[in-house]
Amino acid sequence: MGQLCGRCMQLLRDFVALVQKMSSELVHSIKECLALISECSCLKQNGSKTRQLYKPVLQPHERVTAQEFLQQIERGFEMSPLGKDPLEALRILAFSENPGLQQSAALYYLHMSQHMNVPLPAEHLEPFYALLRSADLEVQQVSSLSLVNFLLEGNIDKEMVVQMGLLEPILDLLESEDPTVQCNSCACTMTLAVSESNREAIGAARGVTPLLSLANSYDPRVQQNAVGAILNLTQSERIQLVLCKEGALPVLTLLLESPDSEVQYYSCAALSNIAANAQHHEAMLRIGDRFLLRTLISLLSSSVDKKVSSQACVCLRNLATRADTQAKLVAKDVLPRLCSLLVSSSEDVRRAAVALLWVLSQYPHNQDPLVCTELLQSLGMLLSVHTTDHVIAGHAACIIENLNLSKNRQRIIESPCVEGLLQTMLSIDIQEDSLHYVTLCLAELAKQEGATLRMVKWIDEPLTKRLVRLAGQREHTETSFRAASIIQHMIDHEKMMLLLKCHITEIQAYLKNFLTHQEVRFQQLAISTFCRLQADPEFSLAFRESQMAKLLEQVRQQTEETQELLRAAICHADS
Repeated sequence: MGQLCGRCMQLLRDFVALVQKMSSELVHSIKECLALISECSCLKQNGSKTRQLYKPVLQPHERVTAQEFLQQIERGFEMSPLGKDPLEALRILAFSENPGLQQSAALYYLHMSQHMNVPLPAEHLEPFYALLRSADLEVQQVSSLSLVNFLLEGNIDKEMVVQMGLLEPILDLLESEDPTVQCNSCACTMTLAVSESNREAIGAARGVTPLLSLANSYDPRVQQNAVGAILNLTQSERIQLVLCKEGALPVLTLLLESPDSEVQYYSCAALSNIAANAQHHEAMLRIGDRFLLRTLISLLSSSVDKKVSSQACVCLRNLATRADTQAKLVAKDVLPRLCSLLVSSSEDVRRAAVALLWVLSQYPHNQDPLVCTELLQSLGMLLSVHTTDHVIAGHAACIIENLNLSKNRQRIIESPCVEGLLQTMLSIDIQEDSLHYVTLCLAELAKQEGATLRMVKWIDEPLTKRLVRLAGQREHTETSFRAASIIQHMIDHEKMMLLLKCHITEIQAYLKNFLTHQEVRFQQLAISTFCRLQADPEFSLAFRESQMAKLLEQVRQQTEETQELLRAAICHADS
């Protein structure tokens, strides 16, 4: 092991001085106690033998171990701090009934937790059991803090902590009256609950009840860690049931109004996890006459911490699975708040807001209120500004598609949504699922002449090239069909025809592919596109040179053969 730096050497000297001071004070106290006992008249009875009334606090082997341990520290840790000898010394010190020796072991672990960057061997967890069980408050504080440090730094395997039997003393410390011990034990529980198996172990050990009690602590550190631990536990559906039975829903709901943004976020995220399970919705919405809904909507304010607003959107989205809940949300003017969140500087907030709007747009009774100028303007701007965000693109396209009813269509066409969808189509990778929804929405809009005119206005060479390439790729057939459909609806416009002339070869390629496709709709789209393009002399010449007419004749013959077979089958069925 290398030489310690000056700072670490000074820390160790201070540590040695502390231990020596404690030892000297202990010896002094022992001498005073013995002197007082020896002066008592009860020891001066006639004929009585001197009795040993005091058992030494330091056992002989403990004294030797403590001296050797101090010598090792004074030598600057010439031996590895994780070696066999230091471990045996730590065991003796930790399991001693002497608080001073236990404090020495706890401080040693604390120093290691702050400076060590290698995993702590499993056998080093054994002394923690005695330290966490110690009756000395300082030992509890220091040992629980060092365990938190080890866990946060990833130097201890979380499952191993539970397997070594440390979960029970950790949970017992939750009921300590000392805020520092409460804070550290909550932090340990929160970190351990990241593991699925540990969550089940904490639930089985009845760790939920004390955590709920500490969630109401007046100490902000304790409250944060307690609610954080509850958040991690809500990832288990089984423990969600336990939490609801133990009265967690009112507690978490009230914590949404906490002045501490971390507590707000943890409680909101925990409620979001619980709301992901529909069986809890009735109980959640029953609290204080839908108090939860009102509180969550109030958190959609720009003045609220961004991550809290984002999580409030997630919780509302999980809750909004029933029509009556959605109607309540729309009636409580949630739309203006969501529109303001769409222009947030936070990506998480924007994504969460558009996802909630998508859920609301799926139900017919919400569609009229949603088709407002403010929302359509916000969606169009969102698509135009964040063209590469596949989450926003997919959800926004689905919202527009859901709202694309005959009575709403003109308002959508006149909004920036068409331009935003085109710009998004240009930027999103072909592998993203969101491109599927963007092309679907554009293809449906292109069936309306007003939307087609709007598309022609914004179409340019890069967009034309993108459409032709999407139509020509074969990996995603639905995207290919929709891109070709958009092209087909814009062919009659002179601007589009001029742009397409730069891609004659690629267009011929995808038309040939469509004509040989097994699905009739692909063949029909190719024939319709061919007829419109053939009106142009350049395309007509290119088609003749590529023997496109011969391929069309083959399709005609196959179609006639199919018709003859169908007629025969129908006649046979009638007879």
